[in-house]
Amino acid sequence: MKNFKFIFVLFMLILFAVGSQESFSQSLRGLVNEGVENYNEGNFSDAEVNFKKGVEKSPESFEAKFNLGDAFFKQERYDEAIKSYNSALAFAKNDLEKARVHYNIGNSLLKAQKIKDSIEEYIKSLKLNPGDQEAKYNLSYALELLKNKDDQQQQKNDKDQNKDKNGDQNKDQDKKDQQKDQQNKQDQQKQDQQDKKQQQPQQRQKISKEEAERILEALKDNEKDLQKELRKIKGKRVKTDKDW
Repeated sequence: MKNFKFIFVLFMLILFAVGSQESFSQSLRGLVNEGVENYNEGNFSDAEVNFKKGVEKSPESFEAKFNLGDAFFKQERYDEAIKSYNSALAFAKNDLEKARVHYNIGNSLLKAQKIKDSIEEYIKSLKLNPGDQEAKYNLSYALELLKNKDDQQQQKNDKDQNKDKNGDQNKDQDKKDQQKDQQNKQDQQKQDQQDKKQQQPQQRQKISKEEAERILEALKDNEKDLQKELRKIKGKRVKTDKDW
């Protein structure tokens, strides 16, 4: 009888444990399913809440963590999405699940304008699942974006170099203009000096003429005396040396 009671109690404990585990599993499944419904209806914040609760109940749940990353992605919270995807990657059961994770990480990086990093993730995804057409398309798209970005950067570099070159040319031109201005200034100074020298004799000539006019004016009163002096000058013979 005692053995029967012991077996009965043990059976009830096992039944309770199984029921609790089943209840726990159903609770996790219910949260994830409810989160998926919210997600499909576009209620991404509500989906996030349910997926987070699912992760709290089962930290090793690939579905809860992966779907939580999707909810973050739809809300444009790409860094949080990448973190959740990477957390899910550790619990992926096969290569297809791993490929899905890398693909979604690539999408998040691409949205965050981290093009080179997104390309690496698409390549990882295709190595695990070579037939994924969406991954191939997104990889091609990311490569084209990177090429355009590199071309734009090259154009910017060329433009900056031309700007620097033009700047140097402008500096050289400014230097030449300054030198020319300096030369013009020096030439003007020389010309001013020459003009000044030329003016000095003219001023002396003008003064001599004025003096002569004053003298002539003064001699008008003594014209007779002047005539006498002139006759005396005309009457004088010039003394010359003998030419024989």
